[in-house]
Amino acid sequence: MAKRTKKAGPEKLYGSTLNWEGWTFQVLSSRAGLRLIELARTPFETLAERLKARVLPDDEPNERALEELHEYLRGERRAFDVPVDLRGTPFQMGVWDALCEIPYGETCTYGEIAATVGRPKATRAVGQAVGANPIPIVIPCHRVIGTTGSLVGFAGGLPLKERLLVLERGGLSL
Repeated sequence: MAKRTKKAGPEKLYGSTLNWEGWTFQVLSSRAGLRLIELARTPFETLAERLKARVLPDDEPNERALEELHEYLRGERRAFDVPVDLRGTPFQMGVWDALCEIPYGETCTYGEIAATVGRPKATRAVGQAVGANPIPIVIPCHRVIGTTGSLVGFAGGLPLKERLLVLERGGLSL
């Protein structure tokens, strides 16, 4: 008789909701670390479908991520230490690493990031990789601006991007 193998179900992720100044963020972690920060008020069911995972509302696995995010949003943290569980192409990972090198309170352009990753003509591809960043704020894509210095493209919307930059500049407006 043939032995049956147990089929693994969808990956289990743990979801928490963080509210700050009228914005609602959904925070998802796997057992390995922080997987997603959704900057929109997206239901866990929708995120589960998009990630092909099972999302269980549970703050305990997200405790460290939530604590560090709260500290950052209070202006008490400049860098994150929470373990992350990133999924991306090698190019995306390189761009995300470059984003983490942008100093707190400073900005750079997509072109500067392209040069940093050794692909100076790949500004559009860099923009796509920045847009695919699964853990904004922790990987500070809000620090990337347009060539003219204007605020462009941010999953949470430009008002949130501006607010995060103002926070990092000690409350000084842009």
